[in-house]
Amino acid sequence: MRDRKAEAQPLQPPAASIFSHRTFAVLWLATVLSNIGTWMHDVGAGWLMTSLAPSLLWVALVQTATSLPVFLLSLPAGALADIADRRRLLVGVQAALALVAGGLGLLVFLEQVSPAMLLLFTFAMGVGTALGAPAWQAIVPSLVPREALQQAVATNSVGVNLSRAIGPALAGFIITALGLAMPFLINALSFLAVVGVLLWWRPPRTERRLPAEDLLGAMRTGLRYAWHNAPLRATLVRAAGFFLFASAYWALLPLIARQVLAGGAPLYGILLGCVGAGAVLGAFTLPRLRARLGPDNVVALGTAGTVAALLALAGLPLRPVAALACLLAGASWIAVLTSLNVSMQVALPDWVRARGLSIFVMVFFGSMSVGSITWGQTATLLGLPAALALAAAGALIAIPLTWRWKLQQGSGLDLAPSTHWPAPLVDGEVAHDRGPVMVTIEYRVEPIQAEAFVATLDELSHERRRDGAYAWGLFEDVAQPGRYLEYFLVASWLEHLRQHERVTRADQDIQTRALSFHAGPDQPHIEGRPVHAGLAAADDLPQHRTAPTR
Repeated sequence: MRDRKAEAQPLQPPAASIFSHRTFAVLWLATVLSNIGTWMHDVGAGWLMTSLAPSLLWVALVQTATSLPVFLLSLPAGALADIADRRRLLVGVQAALALVAGGLGLLVFLEQVSPAMLLLFTFAMGVGTALGAPAWQAIVPSLVPREALQQAVATNSVGVNLSRAIGPALAGFIITALGLAMPFLINALSFLAVVGVLLWWRPPRTERRLPAEDLLGAMRTGLRYAWHNAPLRATLVRAAGFFLFASAYWALLPLIARQVLAGGAPLYGILLGCVGAGAVLGAFTLPRLRARLGPDNVVALGTAGTVAALLALAGLPLRPVAALACLLAGASWIAVLTSLNVSMQVALPDWVRARGLSIFVMVFFGSMSVGSITWGQTATLLGLPAALALAAAGALIAIPLTWRWKLQQGSGLDLAPSTHWPAPLVDGEVAHDRGPVMVTIEYRVEPIQAEAFVATLDELSHERRRDGAYAWGLFEDVAQPGRYLEYFLVASWLEHLRQHERVTRADQDIQTRALSFHAGPDQPHIEGRPVHAGLAAADDLPQHRTAPTR
């Protein structure tokens, strides 16, 4: 709920019935108010820098200071959100952000802020955003029933974009009426309000049968899962191809308002408010568009809209044109971001969701950071119109270059736990740290089916690696054609136990297809499944032997 730019997005418009879930409604209201404060803070920081150091590069560095820590810390934050108490994590992060925002407001009030100090405080705010964003996204399923999840995500998106529309415009008027310190002080109070709501909330307790992963191990697992998940990789490529160029108007909009349009803080706030208003309108019109065009075409259309907005800001320095361009930019932004987030969500099972989303956030903010520096420096060398035009050209070229990386539909795969792979049955107790563990599966396959079998096993290899294997192989016995041996290695017995909990129904389908090629003698069955020899009765594949190696 708290991630203001990379939050999960709706598949359908929200309905008022979602607010019948009291905890969700209270947290939603608190975070909307806090997001308004944060947008006010962002406007204040950008506008303050134009007063302290009205340089194109310095102003663009404000966006970089916001984005860079999220890029650097997203993966550790995602791992932490998957293995720690999310409520306690969020309380600590929100309290720290309140101190940072309040401290900056006090220094601004005392006129003791330098450009470098402003960047330092902005970087600290980015650190808090990085640590909290994966946890905010991951708690939503615990606030509503499963059947209301999409509706909850949609309502979060509307709340985020309402705050985007209200916060910047409100900040412009508050800065003019009460001074530059007030947006930061109000933001500090908004964080404290969220802390109060989090302390009131009592989430359901979850029982862990196995010890929690350590932080470094959880990070490695998240990266390994992303590397071997083709739909997730495709989404990340499409994200980088868009955000690198769309970052231009986020980074340069303060200077467009001040230098190109000769306006003040209220105009800058209004332009950002137009971006938010466009995003709200887009959130309600997008589901129908997505159903008609599909996610890939929606992303292409949103990118084209961003290109048009950038060109309008570059070539027509008129305030009404800029406002319309920002409306179009907001609608285009939400169209692309929605499609990317839905594609990510349906590619991730619950056990690695926060880590997967954190990798997406890392790519998002990394692209925004690189883009902000690039377009700020380009504007310094060539001027604002040229920088905006070059960003538009790059976004347009990225459409065909990234087209082969297909996004996932809203339905996605069934990534619920299958529970079809029972815990290993062993003779005696095996220490959790004993390992590595080797798992071998022997198949008998008719020669005519060999090619299809190998292709299926190649698909299965990605599932093995995603769930914990660090090595995998398939051998054919040249002395007995059709006899194949699959093996994979897991770091420890504990990691092998975790594999059993991570298998999804989609993984079960792949394993069932692999089993269908087996032409060996029938196996004894328990509940319709083969009983396997060796230390572990594991999955429904024949001759499955599992043993920790020394």
